Amino acid sequence: MKLFTPLSLPNGATISNRLAKAAMEENMADADHAPSDALLRLYDAWAQGGAGLILTGNVMVDSRAMTGPNGVVIEDDSHLDRFRRWAQIARAHGAHIWMQINHPGRQMQAALGQATLAPSAVALELGALSRQFPVPREMTEEDIADVQQRFTRSAQLAEQSGFNGVQVHAAHGYLLSQFLSPLTNKRRDQWGGSIENRARLLVEIVRSVRGAVAPGFVVAVKLNSADFQRGGFSSEDAKRVVEMLNGLGVDLVELSGGSYEVPAMQGQARDGRTLAREAYFLEFARDILDVAHMPLMVTGGIRRRSVAEEVVESGIAMVGIATALSINPSLPRDWQDGKDNAPTLRPIGWKNKALGSLANMAVVKFQLGRLSKGRASNPGVSPLRALVLQQITAACQTRRYKRWMGWRTQR
Repeated sequence: MKLFTPLSLPNGATISNRLAKAAMEENMADADHAPSDALLRLYDAWAQGGAGLILTGNVMVDSRAMTGPNGVVIEDDSHLDRFRRWAQIARAHGAHIWMQINHPGRQMQAALGQATLAPSAVALELGALSRQFPVPREMTEEDIADVQQRFTRSAQLAEQSGFNGVQVHAAHGYLLSQFLSPLTNKRRDQWGGSIENRARLLVEIVRSVRGAVAPGFVVAVKLNSADFQRGGFSSEDAKRVVEMLNGLGVDLVELSGGSYEVPAMQGQARDGRTLAREAYFLEFARDILDVAHMPLMVTGGIRRRSVAEEVVESGIAMVGIATALSINPSLPRDWQDGKDNAPTLRPIGWKNKALGSLANMAVVKFQLGRLSKGRASNPGVSPLRALVLQQITAACQTRRYKRWMGWRTQR
């Protein structure tokens, strides 16, 4: 396989090439938590860049459960005109656009002022940063049913808005990933214990979403290849989950890894394993190829064309690129034109890994902010400067979010 050959998905849809803009959290909603003009400009840059597939950053299925204070929410049809414009811009140059739908579970900051839910009352362990995240409340059967309904409704709204598909986010330590991990799921009912029980909510959501949208609408899943914590979600668990997804009409599974506690998606592990410098999860994905009936996508640190070619030559269908496309949104087109660009950010070698992870995310968001204003990226920006600016911005956005939620509850 070659990078610039089409990919046919199980449902008959075709992606023009094997390069995907992987999800990055933008936090660029407007005052109604719909897509802002800045977000639309950002996606216009990626649409012109030549990727065959564009995955959105987190779109929340519940306004009470946010991964960030300025995230996009889709829970009803109030602002579908903005979502239609988003899809239209992203599809304008031939790319697929899939909406990543998500619920944070326990990975929601206390400052947002909302009740935090999770499969079990297990707090985040982030050292001094732990206090920023409250101990979650264990979800009831009613909570679980509500989450399932919300994922399904959000998928239907994405289809109505003109997106080509949705990606159900079950990785990176968010709610569905929390159900999958024995470290965060201590339940003794049908939702906990065996991997079959821990995967039950993901399976039921995928089945419900697939049944609620048209056959030609893509249903994809983002899954950890492992969470890289001793005693956590393992690569064997991941293989078993993919086997369970095989018969559910899933069109693609993206493999990543890690969580807020262990940001393996940034190349860090806590269980003693060493990740590759690029394509962190490729070796894990090769093992899952043996059982997967759907195409697989690998993301994680990929920035060189030679590495992307290695991924597809190994049998992986799609290459997910994130940070490199925050620096150069036209990277796929450059590669197709024969250039050998390899965008990279200034390295962060801070001793405090949790703080370093936050700084890394802040540097990426700094690039997204520049692109959304039509400006060139600045990969050499000081991580400290980016982090301070991000924290100031987040504080302002948090106040605005709390005012918005207060207004909604008073209506």
